[in-house]
Amino acid sequence: MRMKGRVALVTGAASGIGRAIAEAFAREGARVGVADVDAAGARTVAEAITASGGSALAVSMDVTREDQVTQGVDALVAHFGGVDVLVSNAGVQHIAAVVDCSFEAWRRLLAIHLDGAFLTTRACMRHMVAAGKGGCLLYMGSVHSVEASPLKAPYVAAKHGILGLARAVAKEGAPHGIWSNVIAPGFVRTPLVEKQIPEQARDLGISEQEVVKNVMLKNTVDGEFTTLDDVAQLAVFLASFPSRALTGQSVVVSHGWHMQ
Repeated sequence: MRMKGRVALVTGAASGIGRAIAEAFAREGARVGVADVDAAGARTVAEAITASGGSALAVSMDVTREDQVTQGVDALVAHFGGVDVLVSNAGVQHIAAVVDCSFEAWRRLLAIHLDGAFLTTRACMRHMVAAGKGGCLLYMGSVHSVEASPLKAPYVAAKHGILGLARAVAKEGAPHGIWSNVIAPGFVRTPLVEKQIPEQARDLGISEQEVVKNVMLKNTVDGEFTTLDDVAQLAVFLASFPSRALTGQSVVVSHGWHMQ
């Protein structure tokens, strides 16, 4: 029960990595705000956590909307009495060459990843500072926070930006006992990645099997996808780390795709 007594907000928690982290936090004793633009999906996850003996609150939240973020975080704090951990996880992907990428697609992706990370960080930090108990801010980066791939310029730019935000927050938050880190997974077979496979096959003119083997997993040491549990267990470790020594860092979990 490494997170017993802690209150955590996880965005993009209706499915995929966000859901896995929310469930792992609940198993470790945290009370969890399950936040997602998919309100019905958030309720489903919150109900599943509660049915398993955990404590969760569904929070309807579009992370690009300042009003929804503020209201959602305030509701979480009112319900559970505070917020100790944020996992900024909400994200999307867009596959296109730079010359073919629309400005609308660029702006939408950066808004969800970067605006969403900023707005949720600011809202949670305000409560953490006011409470005087410190807190933990975790950001869902990617190997693309430190590497680049073709056809993903908006995503790569956003994930690099996440790393910069986390490092700035680590320095600003330190006097208040707040620490921050980035989780940087390789490819995890989520619905987001499943959608990319046929898109990349189309754009690269190769089969879906070749996309998996020769594009996504080409640079891993064992040709394996990172799992949801790999990422969730790292989130628990970082959120429950016993000191402030580990802050402003990116921890890559990618089967050796990127080594730093």
